[in-house]
Amino acid sequence: MSNRDHWEGVYSKRPIDQVGWYTPHLQTSLAWIARLALHPEARIIDVGGGASTLVDDLLARGYRSITVLDLSKTALSIAKARLGEKAAMVTWVEGDVTTFDFPSHRYDVWHDRAAFHFLTSSEQQQRYVEQMTKAVKDGGYVIMATFSLESPPTCSGLPVQRYSAEHLERVLGERFVLKETSKELHLTPRGGEQMYLYCLFRKVP
Repeated sequence: MSNRDHWEGVYSKRPIDQVGWYTPHLQTSLAWIARLALHPEARIIDVGGGASTLVDDLLARGYRSITVLDLSKTALSIAKARLGEKAAMVTWVEGDVTTFDFPSHRYDVWHDRAAFHFLTSSEQQQRYVEQMTKAVKDGGYVIMATFSLESPPTCSGLPVQRYSAEHLERVLGERFVLKETSKELHLTPRGGEQMYLYCLFRKVP
């Protein structure tokens, strides 16, 4: 089964509030984005955003240049339906982050909660970093939330790569300077515990 088929199956078979990573609002991500004091026209991309409510909350806070990228057409359709007419304010991209043809130096903020850690090979991780390096502006920010070392080794039936801040910093490379870290305990809808590592990076020339 391809990754795309796997995620289509997940979103087709379960209500969005029953998937393991669901949370009503991404409070840590929203707080960090707010502290960046961005212009309302700042370009923000939510990688692997799927049916996440981050886009709803960013629109509510006045941001007007938001892109959501996900492998799953079903996940994006759920988010569009939830937003109604406001969905027309968002750029929706059905695609694979490792192969999509990103525009160069476009995004002020690259946000990824729970997508990168599903890339478990060094080749996949390297390709992701290359894509991110191309797409993020010099001086732009990366907010990434992955499973920490305390988390389970799998999620949604797939293996994940768990990270410490130091490990993630090494993988992203010297173009991305680590500015802040925190951990957040996420309780799944079924009562499981997942410790997320949040890291804020800034891209240097």
